[in-house]
Amino acid sequence: MLTFIPSAILLLDGPSWWTRVEPYLDYSGFEAWKFINLAVFVGVMIYILTRKVKLGEAFRTRREHIKRELARAQQERDSAVAKLKEVEARLGRLDAEVAEISERSKREAAEERERIARSTESEINKLSEQAQREIESAGKAAKHELRKYTAEQSVRLAEEMIRREMKPEDDARLIDSNIRELGGAAQ
Repeated sequence: MLTFIPSAILLLDGPSWWTRVEPYLDYSGFEAWKFINLAVFVGVMIYILTRKVKLGEAFRTRREHIKRELARAQQERDSAVAKLKEVEARLGRLDAEVAEISERSKREAAEERERIARSTESEINKLSEQAQREIESAGKAAKHELRKYTAEQSVRLAEEMIRREMKPEDDARLIDSNIRELGGAAQ
């Protein structure tokens, strides 16, 4: 539509305009009607596509859709970058956490060894004390048994000796002596 305005201005200028334009329009292969036809065609196509087909609205809708997709993609990218930073931070702390866990496990293992050593030492002391008491008790029991055995053997040997060396006259004399003591005690 706007292409007709310069043509109208040229027409209104009077007869002199043709003499100035004619040499350019007669140039071989350069026919002005082709350009005018092209300008009219383009103008009509623009009118049809914008007013009747509403291509501008389709382009606006498509542009809005692309803007929304770009905004969503930007949000997803930002979210991914945030997660990446978080993961990188965690990985950065991972070495420190591994070192801390290793140190803690070494410390706990040392404490456990120390506790086990104390417990073992305590058990050894208890067992040695118990063994000492059992040895002392067994020694006392053995001494008691040995005294008892010695006393029994002494009595048996003394009895055998007395029977071997005692004669019937000695036996009668002992009996008499015991009766006198009993009778003497009764008087």
